[in-house]
Amino acid sequence: MAGPSASENYAGVFDSHVGFGARPALLMIDFMAAYTTQGADFFAAGVVDAVDQSVGLLATARDARIPIIHTRVEFHPSGRDGGLFVRKVPALRKLIAGEPEGQFDTRVQPADDELVIIKNYASAFFGTSLQATLTADRIDTIILAGCSTSGCIRATAVDGMQHGFRVIVPRECVGDRHDGPHQANLFDIHAKYGDVVDRETVCDLLQSLR
Repeated sequence: MAGPSASENYAGVFDSHVGFGARPALLMIDFMAAYTTQGADFFAAGVVDAVDQSVGLLATARDARIPIIHTRVEFHPSGRDGGLFVRKVPALRKLIAGEPEGQFDTRVQPADDELVIIKNYASAFFGTSLQATLTADRIDTIILAGCSTSGCIRATAVDGMQHGFRVIVPRECVGDRHDGPHQANLFDIHAKYGDVVDRETVCDLLQSLR
């Protein structure tokens, strides 16, 4: 006999919502050419789709004049600042200064007045100034777009919640290299760390702020 579905199993325990706060910021996580260039080690068709969906989200956030922060990964050529992470995933060693794959996808390039944070690990909070920056701006809600769902999005969602921020993930605006980990992590983020919602829901909220 088949057991309960995942949704049924989680019902009543892992099905609450955090909702939007009053002061959101958009975090564009690692939308680098490494994930959207055919033949690159990290290429993922799901990320290409997420970039496509995030173009409109980014435009709406700019119209709403909320803070927008972009992150990308960059290591010293020695790889020492990557610690065990680059030993576990050696392909990361390629992401050094000047490497084309380490640059932002041209469709979601940061504007001149948008902050760019360089990170060495999965979470955008770990070892960076992100938390202090958000706190200084009195941000209470972080909207996460980017890649990958099972890696940097999940890690940032967990740390975001642990630092006291409401976490919102527009499902169409995050991507991974395989649908299995992508869907599993969206399910888990929604169950425990934030709200996974449609892009349209996020854009409607941002438009209301204008």
